[in-house]
Amino acid sequence: MKVLTRVKSVSLTIDGKKIGAAPGEKVLWAALDNGIYIPNLCAIREKREPFASCRLCFVEVEGKDTPVTACTTPAAEGMVVNTRGAKALRLARTALELLLASHPVDCAHCLRNGSCELQVAAKHLRVKLKTKTYSKILPELPVDSSSPLFIYDPNKCVLCGKCVWVCQEKLGRGTIGFAHRGFRRMVTTFGDEPIGRAGCQDCSECVTVCPVGALAFRKVT
Repeated sequence: MKVLTRVKSVSLTIDGKKIGAAPGEKVLWAALDNGIYIPNLCAIREKREPFASCRLCFVEVEGKDTPVTACTTPAAEGMVVNTRGAKALRLARTALELLLASHPVDCAHCLRNGSCELQVAAKHLRVKLKTKTYSKILPELPVDSSSPLFIYDPNKCVLCGKCVWVCQEKLGRGTIGFAHRGFRRMVTTFGDEPIGRAGCQDCSECVTVCPVGALAFRKVT
């Protein structure tokens, strides 16, 4: 006779709401699964070790002196989390403003207008998309329209790593990856070949995970 083992859950409180989470589950997913939004661009549920690169998911945990990233912090019994603490919001807003300083904000002409995670995060954090906190430094790279399925605009890329992960780890294709360093860092193909010639003729998984307008399906005419 097969004995079913019940997975125990831990109880924690986020923004005054008591919820349950699987042991070891990250605070970010526990919050999102219970209708509590925490800004994020790079989080991937299936990835064991989070990228933690966007720095938008800072929260405050009772008993900790400094804010922590929700995507890397496991839920624990009795944990009390505040997603709206002043310290956490200041860090998240700064991270978003730095992203926007190198992002061409032209929502009206973007294929992802209305379904862009930057717009959602900016509204939640009360940060203007055309913030002037930091001087604009735009990459001004050529747009790649070589794929028959989608358009790749590296200027809008936020380097979240989701497309790289899905291409390399989930699908095992390895068509795209990170190249260069510092401000020149970007997602590209081997040898900087146009993405449509590098094996992306029938796959669009990278587009579905892109949180912004860097990878967007072509408009159907």
